[in-house]
Amino acid sequence: MADLFSGVKALENNSDLVKRLGELYRRNDDVRNEFSRDYTRILHSYAYRRLKHKTQVFFNGAENDHICTRMEHVEHVASVAHTIAQTLGLNTELTRAIAIAHDLGHAPFGHQGESVIGELTRKYLGKDFWHEQNGLYFVDKVELLAGPDGIWRNMSLTYAVRDGIISHCGELDNNSIRPRADLIDLSHFDKKGKYEACTWEGCVVKLADKIAYLGRDIEDAKSLGYFDKEKIQELENLAKINNKSAVNTTVIMHDLIIDLCNNSTPETGLNLSSQMSEHLNTIKKFNYDNIYSNPRLNPYKDYSALILNHIFDCLSNLYDKENTIDSVMKKNCIDRQFVYEFICYLAKYTDAQIFSGVHEFDDYEDKFANEKIYGDLSDQKKYIQAVVDFIAGMTDVYAVKSFDELLMC
Repeated sequence: MADLFSGVKALENNSDLVKRLGELYRRNDDVRNEFSRDYTRILHSYAYRRLKHKTQVFFNGAENDHICTRMEHVEHVASVAHTIAQTLGLNTELTRAIAIAHDLGHAPFGHQGESVIGELTRKYLGKDFWHEQNGLYFVDKVELLAGPDGIWRNMSLTYAVRDGIISHCGELDNNSIRPRADLIDLSHFDKKGKYEACTWEGCVVKLADKIAYLGRDIEDAKSLGYFDKEKIQELENLAKINNKSAVNTTVIMHDLIIDLCNNSTPETGLNLSSQMSEHLNTIKKFNYDNIYSNPRLNPYKDYSALILNHIFDCLSNLYDKENTIDSVMKKNCIDRQFVYEFICYLAKYTDAQIFSGVHEFDDYEDKFANEKIYGDLSDQKKYIQAVVDFIAGMTDVYAVKSFDELLMC
């Protein structure tokens, strides 16, 4: 089955796919292609590192080593997607770059954190917040990497990887997809799932995302005692329908991967058989009914909302137009560590004159050559965007620690 899709490489060979959002230094002795470089850049980013302390479904505060984190999830997706891409003869370097980057835009506390931040952005910025779009925004505007000269710049990823990030939404019941034909302006994505990815590899990651999370979420829920005897029996019945002994990560991943590879062609697209598509949707419904909507998650949802809203209130109330930094310094607000770190964050993304006279930031203008997305802070909406971005980038652990600082005053 290898190279099954080798005859449909027109989009992959399109030079626009490997174009970067900005200039990127080159090394004459580099052995990597453009997509491999993207993979390495993502791997070294702070946003990727923070995934290890971000919730997938179940909050554990780093207390349970065996509950799936967001980082483990993206690695599961990368594994599934690589197997499918390799079997179909697709570009595995592009596939793995999209896979490990696809959730860089996730807020702390999983989809609950995403919901809380969405409420804040609708109220204060007049726009929605969804992690696929935020992932693209983060790799384009927020995440920075130091080059060989030690200067920090924007990530400058290729179009194909950026497109795969914003188009990966796997929450819609669509188990048969093919790439779109046009290389559109990615800002035209104004809602999740509006367009498919423009590459087969991006489409593979979208399906791999769904394949990866369903089985693992069942395993975690089972280990945490979410299922009574009746629900365990329901899972066993689901397994018997397909002549299996269990419904778990191993079985679900294997069966869906093999079925997808056997039923996909360049002419018909990436497809599951009707039987496996129905089976996948049944498992997804089971998860939504018994895991994601389980009342046991309500205290966690309330807790995360309390934390994020209070951090937002604290930081947003510091605003004093162009005088924000001076005001914060004079009031000694930076006695709280997370407030000080927010100021350090602002220093990277605002015009240099805002920090004139603050000597600890004297070298920032030379060290950071990235886009100054918040300007001079005269626009309150840009300041609120900075607060949102800072919170969205937090890990669960850091958010809890910041909230604890608020309790100490």
